[in-house]
Order: sequence, then structure tokens, then C-alpha cells
Amino acid sequence: MSRKLKRLMIIAPLAILGMVVFAFIGGEVVMQLWNWLLPPLFGWREVTFWQALGILALCRILFGGHGLCRSNSHSRTPEERERFRQRIRERFGFGSAAAAAPGGGTPIASE
Repeated sequence: MSRKLKRLMIIAPLAILGMVVFAFIGGEVVMQLWNWLLPPLFGWREVTFWQALGILALCRILFGGHGLCRSNSHSRTPEERERFRQRIRERFGFGSAAAAAPGGGTPIASE
């Protein structure tokens, strides 16, 4: 066997074990925090470990998973970043980029 294959045979099970341990710890932390805070504060029901793991997965998807919600602005060129800013300004009612104030501020309406 080659060295790379031997190394992979050692690393792969450790990586899988690490993911399982991380999921267990994450689910347990979410469950404990939820059950400690939310039932007394808001009267919500306590959650099980599997529900807590689902909440953790949902938060990962919504707020930080797989680049779905993240802006990868570091790999964009300045022109791409400016086009992105222009589309955001237009979408949220700040007018076109030409009407925007210098320095990225919001334009001032003239009478």
C-alpha cells in the first residue's frame, strides 16, 4: 500500500468520528441552552436531543452554511463589488448608483 492510502485510511475514520462528536456536542449544547432559557422565559416546550440537532442544522443552513447566505466579497473584483452594491441600492429604493452620494452614502433628495 502507498503512504497516501495508509494515511487516508487513518484520517477518514478520525474525520467521521470528529463529525459525529461535533454533532453530538452541538446538539447537546443547543438542547441544554434551549431547555434552560426558553421554557422559563417564554413558556415554550422543552426540546429533545434530535429536535435540538434539527435546530442546529437549520441555523447552520440559514445563517452560515455552505456559502448560501455569505457574501464572498474577498474573491470579487472591485467592479463586481460595485455592481453588487448598485443592485442592492436599486432593489431597496436608494436609486441608481449614479444618484448615490460619493463615498457610498445614501443620496440626499433635492427639492
